Amino acid sequence: MSYDLTLTVNGQEIRRSVAPQRLLIALLRDDLGLTGTHAGCDTAQCGACTVLVDGRAVKSCNVLALQVDRTQVTTIEGLANADGTLHPMQRAFGQHHALQCGYCTSGMVMRAVAMAAEPVPAEDGPVRHALAGNLCRCTGYQGIVNAVCQGLLELRVGGEGT
Repeated sequence: MSYDLTLTVNGQEIRRSVAPQRLLIALLRDDLGLTGTHAGCDTAQCGACTVLVDGRAVKSCNVLALQVDRTQVTTIEGLANADGTLHPMQRAFGQHHALQCGYCTSGMVMRAVAMAAEPVPAEDGPVRHALAGNLCRCTGYQGIVNAVCQGLLELRVGGEGT
């Protein structure tokens, strides 16, 4: 048995028939080929699979595809402009060398973008707290925190969002 699903992914309307147990991460990676969203732990612990659903950070390994029916989903592939210009948060991650292997990076960036709409001050402690659900095994987090602080300041001053 399958059910009809309609959603907007990175600005493009998608219509699919999906099984009720189909996870959002499987829809994104396997059905739509958006492999920038990484499957890490499959238990919503690491945050590598984080995407935005209607602007809110969601761990896609823990959400059924049918739960996002009639929503807007943004993945890491949907952040950069069509001309290839990186999103301010992506630029900040590059400027602060906020990655090593890169496996957690897309989830970290997506969580950080969602923070711009939350009352998270662009300060070390609050940013670390807000990132607690996203794990990195390679860095000491300081570059990530610095990048998120810079990205938040740019997004809030420049008015750019998702």
